[in-house]
Amino acid sequence: MFPIRDHNPSGRTPFVTLALIAANVLVFLSYWFGLPEGPALDEFFFDWGLIPLRLIELGDWHTVFTSMFLHGGWMHLLGNMLFLWVFGDNLEDLMGHARFLLFYLAGGVGAALMQVGADPASVIPMVGASGAIAAVMGGYLLLYPRARVDVLVIIIFFFRIFPIPAWIVLGFWFAMQLLGGFTNPTDMGGVAYWAHAGGFLAGIILCLPAFLRRGGPAFWRRTAGHPDHPEASYAPSRLPVVRRRR
Repeated sequence: MFPIRDHNPSGRTPFVTLALIAANVLVFLSYWFGLPEGPALDEFFFDWGLIPLRLIELGDWHTVFTSMFLHGGWMHLLGNMLFLWVFGDNLEDLMGHARFLLFYLAGGVGAALMQVGADPASVIPMVGASGAIAAVMGGYLLLYPRARVDVLVIIIFFFRIFPIPAWIVLGFWFAMQLLGGFTNPTDMGGVAYWAHAGGFLAGIILCLPAFLRRGGPAFWRRTAGHPDHPEASYAPSRLPVVRRRR
């Protein structure tokens, strides 16, 4: 399941969202093609990724921020940038450019602290914008729980786009992070599930002032959880269905 767009148009150009996407892509290209694979790339991640034990013992707080702009591969990068593009513009529209940037970075900090708390003795570098983007997703869920999100579902030869309420898409994603966090050992590397969960919760908390300024629960009752402006509409999907040959 891949969210590809929402029906929640923003009222202004999301300059910060675009700048964050550009920064992540440029940083990735600079080391992915600039460093040879193997020890050099591993050393780069150890120098600039977030290592919980080193953060606690040496106070390498700069890696909390540098790690947000590093990715371990193409799919890691493209998946994160897709989620940022789909959900980031609306929060930037609501908060303004400067506040959104601070919100994004603060969400990334919350995600990092959650992962450090879950596995403080880890010496595995954590990299990726996922925690900060999870904060964007948490804030989006709080403010627009019933905004429609177009999700591309791929099951073997079946391709179809379904419009699904944001609370289902984002709630399912958050549940998967909790499940992964409780069932996967933190000392084996892989996905930083607790960073995702921590970022998501941080995003909800950081968006509470904006939610309350709009009336809190009264805002939900007034909008029924939908965006408080007309939704976008799209033509029906023409994605082909690949059929088996007889």
